[in-house]
Formats: sequence, structure tokens, C-alpha cells
Amino acid sequence: MTAARSVGLHRVIEPAGVLPQAALRLDPSPAIGPDEVRVRVRRLNLDAASFRQLAQRHGGDGAAVRAEVLGIVAARGKMQNPVTGSGGMLIGTVEEVGPESPLKVLPGDRVATLVSLTLTPLAIADGLRDWDGRSEQVPCDGHAILFARSIVAVLPDDLDPELALAVFDVCGAPALTDRVVRGQAPGPVSVAVLGGAGKSGSLALAAARRAGARTVGVVPTEAERDRLAAAGLADAVALADARDPVAVAAAVTGALGAAATVTVVCVDVPGCEHGAILATADGGTVVFFSMATSFAAAALGAEGLAADVTMLVGNGYVPGHAAFALDLLRAEPAVRRLFEARLGSRLGH
Repeated sequence: MTAARSVGLHRVIEPAGVLPQAALRLDPSPAIGPDEVRVRVRRLNLDAASFRQLAQRHGGDGAAVRAEVLGIVAARGKMQNPVTGSGGMLIGTVEEVGPESPLKVLPGDRVATLVSLTLTPLAIADGLRDWDGRSEQVPCDGHAILFARSIVAVLPDDLDPELALAVFDVCGAPALTDRVVRGQAPGPVSVAVLGGAGKSGSLALAAARRAGARTVGVVPTEAERDRLAAAGLADAVALADARDPVAVAAAVTGALGAAATVTVVCVDVPGCEHGAILATADGGTVVFFSMATSFAAAALGAEGLAADVTMLVGNGYVPGHAAFALDLLRAEPAVRRLFEARLGSRLGH
């Protein structure tokens, strides 16, 4: 096995020399190499920023959204929204494992990929006929290829596969939140989570509280405020549009009595960088988990505000992140209820 093969360089069609995530086109041919794994795809989970952009572009027309996703995959050999640059992840069944693959899976295992669809060779065989184009989770028949350095998890037997997929999609957020909170200097730690009623936001709140922090969840609507308050995941719930910097800072300081030690951004719309920075105390940390985040806006905004904050980009991977997130879901009934409410009828509820 070569280093180039292990990261999938041999699957890049164009441009030559870049890694699969940066490629314009990948080769999704089903024949696998000695260190690859082929998965029969059963469901895709589009990331929130990508699905929101597609839905808004087509005015909620599900057929048009479905057609665009099919077009992207056919043209690129992977699912990578050309506007947001993001993708999502998938669940499926392992079909074939190369003899040199280091991945701990066997044919027949039901698995979820913990790497982005933006770097996963993918082919769709059914035209997404069972998807109405109106939800992030996409019933699908096709195949995907995993590399030696891909990350994959066997689906737990005690959870509905769609519920597990929703958790795995955002499992990096709570693990990194836990690490950041526990890494703060001695003394009280407060955490503000923008988008606290969403999937990554609710898990981040649960992780922060477990790590001993005082928490506030910031949400944009009264309905989400009431839902999060009823869940009891945060010490306080504040109402503010995450794109309004002054409103966000006022909401956080009003709830906590001071700026937050750590601010975690879990919203799926652009323009939330400055509010997160303004809501964070000097010497504090901002963690961006949104694929809609602009590096330029964050860096230049912090400079313009003379904000002495550390800014982290959540890359979706922390060792043990999948198990950590599943443990939170199992241990926190309120988190599970929020996830199940989002999935709704697809879980038979």
C-alpha cells in the first residue's frame, strides 16, 4: 500500500495531483483495489448547509433538488455541493473488502461512513426514486468506495439506522466541544452554542454541561426557544438571529452575565462569524462547526474587533468521536427526543 493510494489519489480524475476532497471529478468504478472497501449505499445524509442552499435555490421544489443532486454526483463522481463545497455522509452495507484494507469491517456489516461525501467516490443506481427532495436524509441505492485512511463505524444494533446516521453526521461537534471545555484554564467555564436546538448544537450543549460548563443555547425563533427550554439541555436559552452580531452578543451576555468563555457555532447559514466573536470573552475560544463559515470573515472580523480569541475550525474528526456522541444520545433523553423530533415520521413516530 502506498501513501498516495491510502488517501485515494488514484481515484482522482481531475485535476491531477490533488486529494479527493479538492478534486473536480473522482472515479467511482465499482472494482476495488487491494486496500479499498466497496459499500452498497442505502441512505445519504446531506449536510445541513448544503441541503439548505439547494432547497432555497429551488424554492422548495423537491423534484428540482433531487435532479440537481443526481447531476452533481453524475458529473463529479461524488456528492459535493459546488456552492457550499460540502457534502454529508452515508450508511450502507459492506459488499467487498480488499485483502490489504486496514478498516475493521467485513462483508455484510451495516456501516456509516465518518468521512465526507466530498471525498468519497459515489455512484447512484436508482435515480433517487424514493427521495422526495425535501429532507436531508436521502434513500438511495448505489455504491461508494472507501480508502485505507477512510473512517467507518459499524451501526449499533440498539438504534434505528436513520437515528444513528443523524448522530454520526455531527459527531465531531460534541467531542471537540468536550476537549475545548476541559482544556480551559482553571476556573468557571461558560459555553454559548449558536444553533443550540439543532443536531450538532444539542450534542454540543450536552457535552459542555457534562464537562462542567455553564451553558446558554442561542436560537433564532420562539418555537426553537420553547423546544430547547423544555428539553432542559441548557442553563439558559436566548433568542437572537446568529447573523446579527450585536443581538447575539447581547443575548449571550444577558444570559450569562458576561461574555462566554467558549462559543460554539452550529448554524447552517452564512454570516454568523462576527456575532460569535463578539459574544466571546478575551482569551476565549470560538469553535466553528458550520460549513457556511467564511475564514476571511472570521479572521478579518476578529482583527477588526481587536478580539483576542482563539478560533478553531471543527474538522469533524476527534478520536473516539462516534462512540462519544452515541453515549451522549443514550445518556441524555432530551438529546434523543430532539433528534427523533427532527427525523419525525421517518422513524415511525
